[in-house]
Amino acid sequence: MTEKRPVLVITEADDITADMVITELNRRKVPVVRFDPADIGAGLTVSARLGTHPVRVAGQVRTPSRSARLDDIRSVYWRRPRWPGFTHLGDDDARFAAAQVRHGLGGILYSLDGPLWVNHPLRNAAADYKPAQLAVAQQLGLVIPPTLVTNDPDEARSFLVEHEHVVFKTLRWTPYRRDGVPVTGWAEPVTPAEIDQSVRVTPHLFQARVPKVADVRVLVVGRRLFAVRIDSGLLDWRRDYSAARYSVVDLPGQVSKALLGCLDHYELVSGSFDLALDEYGAYWWLELNPNGQWGWLEENTGLEMSAAFADLLTEGHAA
Repeated sequence: MTEKRPVLVITEADDITADMVITELNRRKVPVVRFDPADIGAGLTVSARLGTHPVRVAGQVRTPSRSARLDDIRSVYWRRPRWPGFTHLGDDDARFAAAQVRHGLGGILYSLDGPLWVNHPLRNAAADYKPAQLAVAQQLGLVIPPTLVTNDPDEARSFLVEHEHVVFKTLRWTPYRRDGVPVTGWAEPVTPAEIDQSVRVTPHLFQARVPKVADVRVLVVGRRLFAVRIDSGLLDWRRDYSAARYSVVDLPGQVSKALLGCLDHYELVSGSFDLALDEYGAYWWLELNPNGQWGWLEENTGLEMSAAFADLLTEGHAA
């Protein structure tokens, strides 16, 4: 049966993962309106009226090829949107224009409480703090590595002496270039001798190294869990995807329950979890990415992840 109410897919143009979900929605004949906030202008028009209609927000969002009434949207897939930078304007005008888009377009979209959000961006933002994640995970009964977040060099050295093998992790990924070359932050071993006064500049995350034999990436879509074991032999498997081998695994019931509890805590309907598996079969919490990548896992395992997203977005509610 054709579902006439549309799904909004909000993401950048080059998003293979979103493409996979849209392909599934097209197969179900579900209307899709896709746009990127960076297209505001000729590529994206939005209008909203408040206070003059029975519904909370009335209006529409329109692209050159599609349109949707704001009160008729079934669900919203918030993937990898880009906000415009207005680089053709002067600095002050660019900051002003960018703020108007974030608080105008963003405010209109965030006010939509009828559709299912996967995930609502404000919920994503609330869940995107690693120290808070660790505290929640421990409260839910998951095992977390001993962790220190500090900008005190003495505290950092003391922690590194206390725990023989320690890694440094970034608290938040950001785009970064060194000498014009894009670089990223991996989990890196660190020793007491490397700690100096530069630690004082910002908080740093230090974590005791987990005695792992493999990593496990878990994608949750609604209440469906997809768990994939990643064998790479690397401290951080993201360094070399070609070294990774993938296999589908079943999680212990208490781990599954805790991961679902974590999403419930943050009011999310989807999320990607990174866990570590030790030689005794224990699962260690590493982190939650509220909007993590998963397309390559479907390609390597055949798990029907994109179909699960399409089901969720079509149904308009989590099971």
